[in-house]
Amino acid sequence: MRDVRSLPKAHLHVHLESTVRPETVRELGGVREPESGFASFREFADQRARVRELLRTPEHFRRIAVEFCEDEAAQGTRYVEVMFTAASHGERLGALEAPLEAVLDGLAEGGARHGVECRVLLDHSRRRPVERLWRTFKLATRYDAVIGMGLAGDEAYPLAPFAEVCDAARDAGLRLVHHAGEAAGADSIREALDLGHTERLGHGIRVLDDDALVAEVRERGIPLEVCPTSNVLLGLVPSLAEHPLPRLRAAGLVVTVNTDGETALAGEYARLRDVFGYDDRDLASLARASIDASFAPEPLKVRLRREVDDWLGTRHDAP
Repeated sequence: MRDVRSLPKAHLHVHLESTVRPETVRELGGVREPESGFASFREFADQRARVRELLRTPEHFRRIAVEFCEDEAAQGTRYVEVMFTAASHGERLGALEAPLEAVLDGLAEGGARHGVECRVLLDHSRRRPVERLWRTFKLATRYDAVIGMGLAGDEAYPLAPFAEVCDAARDAGLRLVHHAGEAAGADSIREALDLGHTERLGHGIRVLDDDALVAEVRERGIPLEVCPTSNVLLGLVPSLAEHPLPRLRAAGLVVTVNTDGETALAGEYARLRDVFGYDDRDLASLARASIDASFAPEPLKVRLRREVDDWLGTRHDAP
């Protein structure tokens, strides 16, 4: 078995604020609770909110971005699309652009230092006002490294109130990726597809609730950003052995493996190997799916596919 840490990967579903190192949390005056599971989504969100509130200066944001790049590189990540709740932080600090600009500076420095290509997706909680999503949209149009935006958070809150902003983002050429089909079912996914113009499904595991929806998502080639360990920690799946990831793949859906920020990416691949008996070819296939589903420039995708083939030992260059 090859070392999964050296398998080249794209990471498509990870929240920057969920990746803050425990030692960084402590140095900023907080306590990072152990990841033993959550009684509810609200408990999970409240814990993450306590970490976000520790980030009080641009240097804090820059630091966590640099550390994020170092940690991702150690997992074999070559390309990452990281989510960041920029407008919320900007409002809290009284300087809308400052947190995002600090994060972008940190990602540029850390990415160059550790060999990770970084792009940013700005997220917005469904619980928060539409006006903040408009501010998020405006931020997303100002910076080249920000490639898109999307709705996250509790799916009990509908996407419909945000449809006009999603229309504007699509028309402006931003990529749209929404959380859907995580805690809620098929209606959440249909709303993300029809009103949100989502190009991938953040999580999307509940697509299996509806056979017609499975067929539609498969035919449209909409990738799923699956985060198995996170789903277990949030109590959405009883155990990793019962996770629907193998059934999603068997249904012919595009499945990518991600962490949500709740674990390390190489560890997630290793757990899939251990629990589901996946061999190196299976893991390489999942890595290729993440590369193909990314919004990376095509030349970068070509290079990363070749690196996956090199890892697997199947690359045959033309003479």
